[in-house]
Amino acid sequence: MPAIETILLYLAALLLVSILASKISGRLGVPALLFFLAVGMLAGSEGPGGIYYDDPWTAQLLGVLALAFILFAGGLDTDIEDIRPVWWQGLVLATLGVLLTALIVGAAATWIVGFSLQEGVLLGAIVSSTDAAAVFAVLRSKGVGLKGSLKPLLELESGSNDPMAVFLTLGMINLITVPTMTVIDLVPMFLRQMGLGLALGYVIGRGFPAVLNRLRLEYDGLYSVTTIGIVLLTYGVTAAIGGNGFLAVYVAGVIGGNSAFIHRRSLKQFHDGLAWLMQILMFLTLGLLVFPSELPPIALNALAIAVLLILVARPLSVYLVLAGAGLNWREKAFVSWVGLRGAAPIVLATFPLLAGLPASSTIFNLVFFIVLTSTLVQGTSLPFVARLLGVDAPPSSRPAYPLEAVPVEGATNELVELQIPPDASCAGQRIVDLDLPETFLFVLISRHGEFVIPRGSSVLQGGDTVLALADRESLDAVRARLEKRSSAAGRSKRSAGMPAKD
Repeated sequence: MPAIETILLYLAALLLVSILASKISGRLGVPALLFFLAVGMLAGSEGPGGIYYDDPWTAQLLGVLALAFILFAGGLDTDIEDIRPVWWQGLVLATLGVLLTALIVGAAATWIVGFSLQEGVLLGAIVSSTDAAAVFAVLRSKGVGLKGSLKPLLELESGSNDPMAVFLTLGMINLITVPTMTVIDLVPMFLRQMGLGLALGYVIGRGFPAVLNRLRLEYDGLYSVTTIGIVLLTYGVTAAIGGNGFLAVYVAGVIGGNSAFIHRRSLKQFHDGLAWLMQILMFLTLGLLVFPSELPPIALNALAIAVLLILVARPLSVYLVLAGAGLNWREKAFVSWVGLRGAAPIVLATFPLLAGLPASSTIFNLVFFIVLTSTLVQGTSLPFVARLLGVDAPPSSRPAYPLEAVPVEGATNELVELQIPPDASCAGQRIVDLDLPETFLFVLISRHGEFVIPRGSSVLQGGDTVLALADRESLDAVRARLEKRSSAAGRSKRSAGMPAKD
């Protein structure tokens, strides 16, 4: 057993090398996860690092923790107003889309690899969920945004499809290991898992912001520790009573993240960093677990399944479940291509190993190859495909304000962000001339990447982003007034045959 300081030295080196690799990946347009995977393989028993690691139980424990924190961070960063217009498309993709992908891959695996249908669908379930974090990291590194509702749709799908993949994986393992179990038995299992996950996630999501605001902790750093406890409690309680803990964690993050609570901005940043740490650890773990000498015998089969997943299973499931969703063929084609596999398949690949399934080692190696192929092919080509299909747009960047509002119990004001349209009727007017209610106060103006401290004599400009402290009762009226287009803009649009927006 190596000394503690040796283990810590190895861990520090792996993390720092992975972070430096992510810097290189941004410049090359290659997903950082691919570099994390490579670092893990080089550090493994068959690489220069020589670290022998073959413990699926600890890998699964780490994976469950990692996925829970990744999903919670994704939920915290999800704006309900953004996903509201696409919620049903996202949920259909995250459920029926995942199921169809698993079935198509499963059918192909029985023919390509010689698996039984149950083993094939198990493999399909493991690789059926997608990873939005890797997708948007690549797009941001290349300065590519997405038009319309594509970004919230992909974020909602990837944040909510992991629970379905977990359910299908566990369900298929039960079908294989319990001879008396039938597919019909999965229906009540599905309803119980998803129902409890949604219910407990909603209750905890509604409750934890109030808990944070009332704790009055003496040390600010303890709020981060508290949220870690909330994530673990949410997953643990839900899973212990038969619910889907991953769904509960994600829902709690979404509901809680759209509420006001103390240190909201700093806690979101903390969990974003924690999610990245978990991503790194999961891909390092996969790299350590895999034995490269075992890959050549399954390489051709794995490549065939990966190609079928990318070019057939994912596109077919997307086009089927999004029929009538109002998306054009270019948007559906891009959604089909954004099927990048990430941390979830790595976690799920350990479940068959611990269940002792005969095909578990083959499934694990296949999953490794599929994740590697998906990350390498789809991840590197995302900016090109977005431009080719004409769905790219300049990335929207929200200013990072150097202040944060701390909620006070009983207060009726909240800190809000408002956009001043380029053709707003208030553009060119002084703040003092706007005749705003006394309960509305301009706090800060973001203009061309710089911050302006507002005064009564300050003149608003089109394109400004303003941070304001507003009474909830007057907010809607003031928002409508600030975002109202000028009549001149309306006349010019009507003269050009375009409908006016005011």
